[in-house]
Amino acid sequence: MTRLLDLGIDRIQNIIMDMAKLSEKSVTTAIESYEKGTSTKKVIFEWSEQLRVLQDEVGDLAIELIARYQPVATDLRFIRSCMEIAYGFSRFGRYAYDIVDVLETMGSITNCDKSAVLEMSCTVREMIRISVQALQSKDKNAAEKLYQMDDTVDALYRKYLREAITPYEKTDKRSFDPRCYISALLILRYLERISDHACYIGDSVHYIVTGTSSPRR
Repeated sequence: MTRLLDLGIDRIQNIIMDMAKLSEKSVTTAIESYEKGTSTKKVIFEWSEQLRVLQDEVGDLAIELIARYQPVATDLRFIRSCMEIAYGFSRFGRYAYDIVDVLETMGSITNCDKSAVLEMSCTVREMIRISVQALQSKDKNAAEKLYQMDDTVDALYRKYLREAITPYEKTDKRSFDPRCYISALLILRYLERISDHACYIGDSVHYIVTGTSSPRR
């Protein structure tokens, strides 16, 4: 006989997976907007709001299940962790919106060198994919791989910070466009934060499966 608790857990899991798909789509669309110069602010804002509402729904349902059924062991770890995972996916959506907001604020950056952002975005999007797959398969080892990739993201961010001032020192100031470097720095920072949250999702999966924190946390 199916427990009422199991039905609630299934409902949380379904919401979480809906959030995973929507948050991944949000980040992908934001990066494509940066690359192609398209305007997607309105739709990404709507997705971000949907993710926020779903996060609240997960939190409310988790609290109700804990109060009503007093789950223990794996059930409790799963319910508790889903609140953190839902927050992570919601932040993906928010940072995606921040990225397209930068694009609208800065205006046309068609002629800017976009290689640094696109390089980091490849790694970050792969981290999102791995974190979602880890949640689906309950892969406790994904956290370590995610942290290794996060080290790469951090290194790329620091490298661009160091190099960002070089063009200004060497370029004719009359042709220097600060929008290129300001927009890239902001977007790289948002991608770096998405990378962090992907790691936190990996941590949560590790905790659900083992009951302990991941080695890198």
